[in-house]
Amino acid sequence: MTEVASRPTVVVIGGGYGGVNVAKALDELAAVTLVEPKDAFFHNVAALRGLVDPNFLPTAFMPYDGLLANGRVVRDRALQVDASKVVLGSGEVLTPDFVVLASGSTYPFPAKASADRSDDSQDHVRSTHKALTEAHHALLLGGGPVGVELAGEIRNAWPDKAVTIVDVADDILGDRFSIELRSELRRQLKEIDVELVLGNALQEGEPPTAPGELSTFTVTTKSGRAITADIWFRCFGVTPVSGYLAGALASARTPEGFIEVDRHLRVPGHENVFALGDVSTADAKMAGFAGRQAAVVAANVAATISGSGELETYESMGPVIAITIGPEGGAGQFPGQEGIAGPEMIAQAKGRTMMVERYAEILGVTQPS
Repeated sequence: MTEVASRPTVVVIGGGYGGVNVAKALDELAAVTLVEPKDAFFHNVAALRGLVDPNFLPTAFMPYDGLLANGRVVRDRALQVDASKVVLGSGEVLTPDFVVLASGSTYPFPAKASADRSDDSQDHVRSTHKALTEAHHALLLGGGPVGVELAGEIRNAWPDKAVTIVDVADDILGDRFSIELRSELRRQLKEIDVELVLGNALQEGEPPTAPGELSTFTVTTKSGRAITADIWFRCFGVTPVSGYLAGALASARTPEGFIEVDRHLRVPGHENVFALGDVSTADAKMAGFAGRQAAVVAANVAATISGSGELETYESMGPVIAITIGPEGGAGQFPGQEGIAGPEMIAQAKGRTMMVERYAEILGVTQPS
């Protein structure tokens, strides 16, 4: 390990998509400490594939051992973070020169890992896979990206299993994305016999059973439609992880829990504190955006350390998304491209491998050939 005692110190809170990219980018310049309670990076993009094919699971959990050549990864939880002090669950107190807030968000299982230990998370996925295997009809509440992709994964794995998506919105994905994209995804869902019940909500709010539990139930939409299924999943609900903010940083939290940032991804009023990814107000909550934001944060920390040059500005690319419907289907919307991306482009870019190789390279993980 290279001697880093004389280097500026950077503490990165969170080892998700934004955190690992920032930590790796600054590893040669600063003494980096990445604080993350999980024992392995979980590649959320592959989560739904792992649910229908547990053999895919081990590739989605990647140890942090190969991420940093000089810095360290501390498996712990940040309890209190202000601009100059980080208090960990173990009692260790860090006093960094720079703080990067990349703690991400929580989201209902199975779209994100349910436990800090990867073995526990995989056990949960495998038990839910068994329940899903035995189910005849899956009900998905939410027609956003997770609901659409989960429907595609289930129908690809079990062509005879009924799948129904219910959403209070009048269309899938919402109006952030083009009508052409939504229309194409609806066409593909219809082609694989996924039923869409849109512009509707359940009278009961949610089914009487726990998500992912095998148990037959009947629910009724507010329009009076009865739906009988034997397993269901919640496919909405991003919750930022920011309750650890303390001191003057606490005022940077919005009422919804996101962290305010300026155009340089700094927390206003704190030149040494940056925030990015799901926990920040910078952009939509997507892994690709977190990676782009990480490059800006790393460049701005480097510029602040050297005292040279202006800070980089983060600019949103606008609506960007790649939605898979199984390994070979799906559609996407990309900047600078007329029309939408079709199934072959989405399958090649994401659907067949779920982009595992890209993140394995960042984490320094050798994937089995």
